[in-house]
Amino acid sequence: MLTTLLMAILTGTALLGYYWLPAVRAQAPTLYWGTAGSDVRAVQSRLSDWGYYNGPVDGVFGAETSAAIREFQRLNGLTVDGLVGEETWAALGLPGGPARAAAAPANYKPTTGVSGSQDLNLLARVVAAEAGGEPYQGQVAVASVILNRVKASSFPNTLPGVVYQPLAFESVSNGLVWRVTDLSSPMRAAQDAMNGWDPTYGSLFFWNPAKPVNRWIWTRDIVVRIGKHVFAR
Repeated sequence: MLTTLLMAILTGTALLGYYWLPAVRAQAPTLYWGTAGSDVRAVQSRLSDWGYYNGPVDGVFGAETSAAIREFQRLNGLTVDGLVGEETWAALGLPGGPARAAAAPANYKPTTGVSGSQDLNLLARVVAAEAGGEPYQGQVAVASVILNRVKASSFPNTLPGVVYQPLAFESVSNGLVWRVTDLSSPMRAAQDAMNGWDPTYGSLFFWNPAKPVNRWIWTRDIVVRIGKHVFAR
């Protein structure tokens, strides 16, 4: 009888664990740019161990973390959204911590040299003027090139400095950047790029091969073509 009772207890415990575990997993927080905490640190650590992430394991979800997650998702056949949801938690082999991720510090900036709504608006205007007729990914790509230049030592280290660099962008030279009116899609593209999505994989240049360009540009290492634009390092 004692054996029967013990078996009943063990069976009940196993069944309880089976039904309770999914409920716990369902509470794993969705991580996104701007969140912070031990869950973010665990994701950063795992991505670092697997060679996707080279940034600091500081528990702050910024541009580097978002880019690493997108690359992990892309190479593993997952939905590429830059978020750590149920699917990505599972692929990382992490259960998701019990604590909710807290908001990032108020003074946290995703990209050095880029801050505030004025920079975002300026970035969106350049995207609208340079890639207004391009597919959405192409708009994000143009924004990414500008942000990559901000981080590159061979360019100015602020967004206005990059945008207003002499002869850097035709739309700035001819004033089109101030005449564009539809900023809805370019604004989202600029924000996505600031959040870490870089379809150009670190490119610093883009051009339309159908238009006259300096022959020097073709000496750059071409990375990808999106829409009508070629992107290169």
